[in-house]
Amino acid sequence: MLQYFRGEGDRAVVADQEAPAPERPAIGLALGGGAARGFAHIGVIRTLVAKGLVPDVITGTSIGAVVGGCFAAGRLDGFETWGLALTRRRVLSYLDVSFTGSGLINGARLTEQLATEIGDVTIEQLPQRFAAIATEIGTGHEIWLTRGKLVEALRASYALPGIFSPVDIGGRWLMDGALVNPVPVSAARALGARLVIAVNLNADLFGRGTTIHDHGPVREAATETVKAALADGRVNAARAAKRQLLGKPGRPGLSTVMMEAFNVMQDRITRARLAGDPPDVMVSPRLAPIGLFDFHRAADAIALGAEATERAIEPLAEAMAALA
Repeated sequence: MLQYFRGEGDRAVVADQEAPAPERPAIGLALGGGAARGFAHIGVIRTLVAKGLVPDVITGTSIGAVVGGCFAAGRLDGFETWGLALTRRRVLSYLDVSFTGSGLINGARLTEQLATEIGDVTIEQLPQRFAAIATEIGTGHEIWLTRGKLVEALRASYALPGIFSPVDIGGRWLMDGALVNPVPVSAARALGARLVIAVNLNADLFGRGTTIHDHGPVREAATETVKAALADGRVNAARAAKRQLLGKPGRPGLSTVMMEAFNVMQDRITRARLAGDPPDVMVSPRLAPIGLFDFHRAADAIALGAEATERAIEPLAEAMAALA
């Protein structure tokens, strides 16, 4: 940029001066829910940081809150190492089943693991503004957890109803935030982000949510066969109850039904929320091959998250330039 200064005898003197670099807009990162697919958030964050795009605001729902909270607390390395070491057997070891509480899984083992990774950190101590999204039982209120112990906030945000027990924080019983705000773009904006990057873990599930216009019963014979087997003792009541819980080929179990119902609801809510408050940049990892319970596939999810973020770098640069 050329600036003109007045010299002797009012003679104009021209001085070359570099134009000041435009101020970078405050970046918000809204991390969505998606169970095991949430390891993709690690790849997203690693790629953004490598490009010098460290978020100023982080909001997360469910697994998005967990990954975002670990990053903000400076504990993402440990969380990633733990995730990469998961196997099917190790995943099962964290499922402390309970038939006396408000969920099938008590969740104490997972909480202990999180506490080991994060420590006794409070949200107020984090370098970024942070919010974990939860849902209040009874009222359906959308709760932004912005203060208090980080571990408790994360546990409340991923308390999937029926699976994990709800969490009492400040006199409110809280459960998974995906019931009200699966990809919390609105929270990131409210906390001061001028440019919001959203990560939708379920955007790649094509073909879901269509309408079947003509359908009717076609499997009465199979139902009668099962009834006959129960009647003559070939299948006892205990085995029937086990099949109901775990399912079998051709018939989903209770856990699958609950997760699929939650997934359908989350997909519909995500579409509605993002249509009303779209992010400036959307990162959509192609995670269709990774199931909600495939926690042993952390490495695949991380790689897919990094790949999706690389694709989003150009539109992100354009958005930053426009805002600057």
